Amino acid sequence: MIQTRDIQAALKTFRQHGGVMRTSQALTQGIHPAALYRLVADGQLTRLARGLYRLASAREFGNPDLAVVAAKAPDAVVCLISALDFHGITTQVPRVVHLAVPRGRYAGLRLRTPPVKIYRFDVATFNQGIDLHSSDEVSVRIYGVARTVVDCFKYRNKLGLDIAIEALRFARARKRTSNREILHFAQLLRQDRVMAPYLESVT
Repeated sequence: MIQTRDIQAALKTFRQHGGVMRTSQALTQGIHPAALYRLVADGQLTRLARGLYRLASAREFGNPDLAVVAAKAPDAVVCLISALDFHGITTQVPRVVHLAVPRGRYAGLRLRTPPVKIYRFDVATFNQGIDLHSSDEVSVRIYGVARTVVDCFKYRNKLGLDIAIEALRFARARKRTSNREILHFAQLLRQDRVMAPYLESVT
């Protein structure tokens, strides 16, 4: 593709992509590197992280960390405590973005900004239960409520059983999901026996 140094054309392309693009994406869309440097120098683009830019005129991110992670790792999925926080079913405040990647397929993923904790999920079930959300016009992949609750039980030894139980209680009390949905993912992820007594207590 022919790359253009035209500033207005570059700005238009950024707007068409929600105001955020990676360098590689911008180049693929026909923006010349010189146009990127000029836009940054003029203050029309803000450098969010290495190789990631946002229109300065765009409104501030409501979930900046999730938006940046989604732009830098579009195939990964927000999971566990970060997903609980997004869905409003935890009292925990995530200090890093909890991010799931398919085991064996993202060995080279490195993110320093924002800080992330990588979890390697089973490839066979990785795509089950993913919801797409728009965070400040950036599409973010986040595991849904039922899948996230079950994942917390699966990773209870790392997170703590108390976090998983709290998530289950909040999810049901606030009617964010049903026992049927939770049971579906519990069986899929082989956590149904572990979760059975806790599901009975919130029924």
